[in-house]
Amino acid sequence: MLSLLLFSLQITGPIALVVVLGAAFKRWEWINDAFVQSGSKLVFNVALPSLLFLNIVGSRPEAIPGGGIILLAALFTLGWFVVLSLIAPWLVAHKDERGVFVQGSFRGNMGIIGLAFVLNAFGQEAAVLASVYLAFITLLYNVLSVITLSRWSPRQVAGHPLVSAVKDIARNPLIIAIALAGAIVVLGIPVPDWVLDTGDYFARMTLPLALICVGASLSWAGFIEAGRVTTLTSVFKLALIPLSGVLIAYGLGYRDIELGVFYLMASTPTAAASYVMVRAMGGNANLAASIIATTTVISLVTTSLGLVVLRALGWV
Repeated sequence: MLSLLLFSLQITGPIALVVVLGAAFKRWEWINDAFVQSGSKLVFNVALPSLLFLNIVGSRPEAIPGGGIILLAALFTLGWFVVLSLIAPWLVAHKDERGVFVQGSFRGNMGIIGLAFVLNAFGQEAAVLASVYLAFITLLYNVLSVITLSRWSPRQVAGHPLVSAVKDIARNPLIIAIALAGAIVVLGIPVPDWVLDTGDYFARMTLPLALICVGASLSWAGFIEAGRVTTLTSVFKLALIPLSGVLIAYGLGYRDIELGVFYLMASTPTAAASYVMVRAMGGNANLAASIIATTTVISLVTTSLGLVVLRALGWV
């Protein structure tokens, strides 16, 4: 049992520590809101795209890895989206909270927390699979988020929301980086070493900077004041959805790295980007912030427990 706990702590421990340090740096006023905003922008627009680009170009895969598990993840996400949309009116009384509940339950922070989990657990061996997984499921997340928030938005948003979502996806630096890397691999285009070295500088700062910003931006007031809808969302996001996903994937024959990547991505806390989308579409932004804070903190414990169980069963 001790070895299982150590295995789990090796994966989640460093992530938890950096997140806590981010919160401490903010409290000690070593960093401020302007730093967090600028750092998050730098991660999203430069560092993380560089990391994903290098993961694919550096390995030069002959084909898209993990096609089966990625298809399963897409169908699984769609299935839960339908279920959550059907039960939302029964579980959530206020209309402006239903879309936030649905999005908060299915949309995970794969780009930061998920990728950090995967790299700590499986190293570069799983980097390409995690990068491609992230690209496809992020596309799906954006479309489904627009659908559910539009359905229960208390006010009209200028322009058609799906058109705006498509434009956002086309301009998404993560999608652009992965599409560019895929084209380079398929066409066999050589990439100069100086380009790879430059990208590596940015890639190496991705996870430390991103996790510090996550810790510094957590709404601790929202965590303390978490209410019924936040609790319900956390149960779905951190327990019911990852548990059902692992059981389905295992039943279909997935094991080891593929099952591990699927679990770690499914068990991530609610994505920070969900708050921005909720605000833009007139939803309950305070509830969204509460869900992000609560799931981020609790996921560090639930993911560790899940890894211990999966390791004990010999599934990963």
